[in-house]
Amino acid sequence: MDISGISSRGLVLLGCGKMGSALLEGWLAKGVPPAAFTVIEPKPAARLVALEAEGLRLNTAPPVSPAVAVLAVKPQMMGDALPALAALGGGATLFLSIAAGTPIAAFEAVLGAGTPIVRAMPNTPAAVGRGITALVGGAAVDAEGMALAESLMSAVGQTLRLDDEEQMDAVTAVSGSGPAYVFLLIEALAAAGVAEGLPEEMAMRLARATVAGAGLLAETSAESPAQLRINVTSPAGTTAAGLTVLMREEDGLPALMREAVAAAAARGRALRG
Repeated sequence: MDISGISSRGLVLLGCGKMGSALLEGWLAKGVPPAAFTVIEPKPAARLVALEAEGLRLNTAPPVSPAVAVLAVKPQMMGDALPALAALGGGATLFLSIAAGTPIAAFEAVLGAGTPIVRAMPNTPAAVGRGITALVGGAAVDAEGMALAESLMSAVGQTLRLDDEEQMDAVTAVSGSGPAYVFLLIEALAAAGVAEGLPEEMAMRLARATVAGAGLLAETSAESPAQLRINVTSPAGTTAAGLTVLMREEDGLPALMREAVAAAAARGRALRG
């Protein structure tokens, strides 16, 4: 679906921090004019003020019946912020939430059960247009609403649909928290290089480029990550020696990653009660 169609009715963006800003820039890049947006943000950045001069409505009353309301405030702020849009509930406006951990039922309690609500979980690479977002719709969301939500989130990367909202905790633990795991890998790889005698700046440059390049190769190659790993690993070579440590059954990387993802998913379930 072409998101330029939202221009006639408008889009309300509740919260414009890092993720909200990334989405807004993605939509602008797709050709949606600034005048299509109403942004509610108590601490607007200079970029928002500049866009206000181009027609964006900043901290004004939302349109009577916008096409979409995007909820991009932090979960702990949602209880205070959401009532400002309660009048838009009921069916005419699609609500798209990117608030981690807040279930669809919590929004329906404020907005009404007949409100079409899509819950989305993007991740921080959205800031550079390389994110991935998992989406799931509530009972009131039709095919057109899901397609619109996917189109909006595709402005900052890939999208996929979940079969059930219960999968969202696992998604959050894998792709939502996953960038932090990768950043830690870069830190650890660089630190290990320093321990082997490399200058710190050189080790960090090597680690950054290696992880970024390997990630791109994994994403674009027709071969599986397992096969790509095998391709790098010569029998009895240096890579094999390193993998012997990383792939230990009891305390290697696979075991640690399973434990980390399980802990993150469990925390997500605990936070939503």
